[in-house]
Amino acid sequence: MKYTVKGTQEEGVQACAKHFIGNEQETQRSNVIYPDGTEVAAISSNIDDRTLHELYLPPFADAVKAGVATVMCGYNRLNQTYTCQNSKLLNGILKEELGFLGYVVSDFYATHDGVPAIEAGLDMNMPGPWDGMTAAMTYLGGNNASLWGQNLTTSVGNGSLSEERLDDMIRRIMTPYFHLGQNEGFPSVDPSGYFITAVTAGYIQTSRGAPPARDVRGDHAKLIRRIGAEATVLLKNVNSTLPLKTPLSIGVFGNDAGLPADGMYVLGDDPPYPGVPRSGYEMGTLSVGGGSGSGRSTYVVSPLNAIMARAKNFGGRVQYILDNALIAKGDFSTLYPTPEVCLVFLKTWCGEGTDRASFENDWNSTLVVERVASHCPNTVVVTHSAGVNTMPWAENENVTAILAAHYPGQESGNSIVDVLFGDINPSGRLPYTIPRREADYALPITNMTGDQSRNASAWQSDFTEGLYIDYRHFDAKNITPLYDFGYGLSYTTFEIVGTPSADLLQKELPPFPPSSHVEPGGNPRLWDEVLEVQTVVRNAGSVAGATVVQLYLGFPMDTVPSETPSNLLKGFEKVHLKPGESEKVSFMLLRRDVSFWNVTAQNWQIPQGEIRLNVGFSSRDKRGAVSVALL
Repeated sequence: MKYTVKGTQEEGVQACAKHFIGNEQETQRSNVIYPDGTEVAAISSNIDDRTLHELYLPPFADAVKAGVATVMCGYNRLNQTYTCQNSKLLNGILKEELGFLGYVVSDFYATHDGVPAIEAGLDMNMPGPWDGMTAAMTYLGGNNASLWGQNLTTSVGNGSLSEERLDDMIRRIMTPYFHLGQNEGFPSVDPSGYFITAVTAGYIQTSRGAPPARDVRGDHAKLIRRIGAEATVLLKNVNSTLPLKTPLSIGVFGNDAGLPADGMYVLGDDPPYPGVPRSGYEMGTLSVGGGSGSGRSTYVVSPLNAIMARAKNFGGRVQYILDNALIAKGDFSTLYPTPEVCLVFLKTWCGEGTDRASFENDWNSTLVVERVASHCPNTVVVTHSAGVNTMPWAENENVTAILAAHYPGQESGNSIVDVLFGDINPSGRLPYTIPRREADYALPITNMTGDQSRNASAWQSDFTEGLYIDYRHFDAKNITPLYDFGYGLSYTTFEIVGTPSADLLQKELPPFPPSSHVEPGGNPRLWDEVLEVQTVVRNAGSVAGATVVQLYLGFPMDTVPSETPSNLLKGFEKVHLKPGESEKVSFMLLRRDVSFWNVTAQNWQIPQGEIRLNVGFSSRDKRGAVSVALL
């Protein structure tokens, strides 16, 4: 989060780090009040101390170190207590251990009490009273009367809440306001914002009479087009299928290829009941996800429109079938001639409030790919999805290329065309592991049905995997993935030159960091640079491109606690290189990076023995190694 926080706040905007913490599934993420009045508490994420510190806290520590203005607690419970009313979490870990100086704000309707929540460390309750709140929000556990407001004033007056705590809340809330210069020379609030939010949430039924939105786009279209292209992950490219040259006959298939038939802003179909996934719209490309990750684009460039525009430049012919049900029947009699290349666009809807029902892409995707590939020996598949998808068709010999484009934004079609035709060399890398089959992850969400769904004690998510998530799990279980964490191809090739080096930056390091006053981010000694790893990367191909050099660390397994993963990502750097060009890449490791959390000492500890450092291009593609003892 560090760079996002810094970039946001450099523009005078308060950044908010969320959700703190353990909001790792959406099903039953919040308490639910059923029509008969029965209330069932939110799921409890039960996470042990070491896993919490080593896996889930570091991004928030980075945000606090970067000076984040506010941290949002989530709907879920952590170890049986709601995160917005968890004193150990908010007071003990966030404010004391990490030295957070800003304010803690609740997610909408995530506050469950008045004074107890305040004393547990909550500084701001959202949204407060909101007249006209819909029945839907009541159903989700909200109500239109604030638990604070006048109640807070009364509590101070009768002594149940101290003035000192009230002053602390005010200081925490107002300090970022003045620190970021929001008190003077700051743009006024866009009046259209209220109407957009209110109509979307159902608080009002029409935006008729609303003022026009303020245009702040600038060169955003150029920026998002480039980002969308560069971030695309090239997973398969047999015999240099891509980039395309000038195919005179192109086929486009799939309901993700065209413009959304339901309009520019669609949240998806409402789930019939808690725990049932919301389904996305059938016809049209997915350029953004749903829920709070959604947005109102001023326009969307569909893949089909962009492909047709490009083909027009060289006299190419574009044929298409966008109905997945029709494609699944396998009738391609309307196509003539058979396309030289067939582009299949798949999608997976993702929002909030419920979890995906499957790892596969939506809308009969596997059969769609199989049908097209049986008809077209040069099939290229593009997926638009927020995360992991299984790809049972990936090794089909007629599927010659695969691209994971994720959610690229309003320039979606132009971004993918820039990649397909080689205007931009893709340089995205997988931030997750793609399994060969769904069961390889072996970590299903917690979901209850029937009477069990009303049993609050049943909604327990025990993080028994500990530190073994994603590639660490695959390594520990010796499971071969389809595509490994950090993986991604390019239109050129890269290599690591020579052996990496590791230089100690501090001598006579003690195992535990010296005691110190706490600063934002925690003990400042944890942020000391203690080790520099260097390597050289070279573009060995014939075209310019970018790669992501990755650094993985292995602790000496005989001096660290059991259940310590043997392969841990500790750094990555993106490097742009021309053909034949080389560049030195440096990784600075902090004390925190080379330590484990000692649950007995309640402190970070550097282990005895040699630490092994590997550089390469994915979690399983290691190209060079060096070992060093820090103590």
